[in-house]
Amino acid sequence: MNKIVVIADSNSSITQADATKLGIHVLPMPFFVDEKLYFEDIDLTQDGFYEKLKSGSDVSTSQPSPANLVELWDDLLKDYDEIVHIPMSSGLSASCETATGLAQEYDGKVQVINNQRIATTQKSSALDALDLIKAGKNAKEIKEILENEKLESSIYIMVDTLEYLKKGGRITPAAALIGTVLKLKPVLQIQGAKLDAFAKARSQKLAKKIMLDAMKNDFETRFSDAVAKGNMRLGVCHSANEEEAQIFAKEIAQAFPSIEIEIAPLPLSISCHIGPGSLAITSAKKVDIASLRA
Repeated sequence: MNKIVVIADSNSSITQADATKLGIHVLPMPFFVDEKLYFEDIDLTQDGFYEKLKSGSDVSTSQPSPANLVELWDDLLKDYDEIVHIPMSSGLSASCETATGLAQEYDGKVQVINNQRIATTQKSSALDALDLIKAGKNAKEIKEILENEKLESSIYIMVDTLEYLKKGGRITPAAALIGTVLKLKPVLQIQGAKLDAFAKARSQKLAKKIMLDAMKNDFETRFSDAVAKGNMRLGVCHSANEEEAQIFAKEIAQAFPSIEIEIAPLPLSISCHIGPGSLAITSAKKVDIASLRA
């Protein structure tokens, strides 16, 4: 049996400390802050990031350099036969495309998973990969399974402020002004490749209800088979909003009493576009290992 290692990036909401416990490798995402290079969860903490964001620093996302990626792969292949590499959604970053191109030089030893996920849904894919390794699947088989399951997840995000969407050009200054005056809390969604509009709410309370109702509908329709088998993961993500995330998690637990709920910060690559104060509910269907063995 081949010895296989799993790599994710820090967009998966997996910290370096958690990665060590799980036995996977997390590639830290690079950021430029006032033209200085930082790496998420290495020399750029969550608190430090939001301090810089609120102070008006010029913050921009980047992708891991090809040289750093190849160096990591080469180092790991000294101890492992194959690599399963799970980057953030190709619809949100070019890092997946870059990794896929580089992997062509590795004769199948590096399998890059384009499974259209981010945050805790991306983490779910990494956990699935670990389970598939234990089930005896090779890297190519894991790639096929995870990419077949790539759309089996949902994310709904409430944005607390329109300032950063305006700054990033995702809404016009006029729309941002009107939304601020009306105290709108936009709800966005990630259903596959990209971040899209979903609904508008006049309060955080209503935004949470919209997100919770949307997830209930997903569980009753798209994920009904997985729900019946107990094969769903649920999470609450936030941007510098831990206290409200804890409250929201309790509300979600009342709606989904049989599912453990993970609370995690949103990756900084999302937070830099939506700003602090956001809340998100996330779900992902677990790969059904039992059915693969049947």
